[in-house]
Amino acid sequence: MQIYKNLSGNSSVRAFSIGLDYILVQFSTGTPYRYSYRSAGAEKVEQMKKLAVAGSGLGSYINKYARYDYEK
Repeated sequence: MQIYKNLSGNSSVRAFSIGLDYILVQFSTGTPYRYSYRSAGAEKVEQMKKLAVAGSGLGSYINKYARYDYEK
């Protein structure tokens, strides 16, 4: 997994891993959550990938738009 830059300094996101059709996000709890095209939709996953690479806004985006869209 790649360490999340956390440019704001207050994100609960710690690390992430990007796949072709998913993003795996590890929060401060240590638990990784997988958001896939199937569970969250391609548009949300692609936005999360962009935010993850940028190092800013990923946690806020997930809380607002994809909070429960992870694979169960």
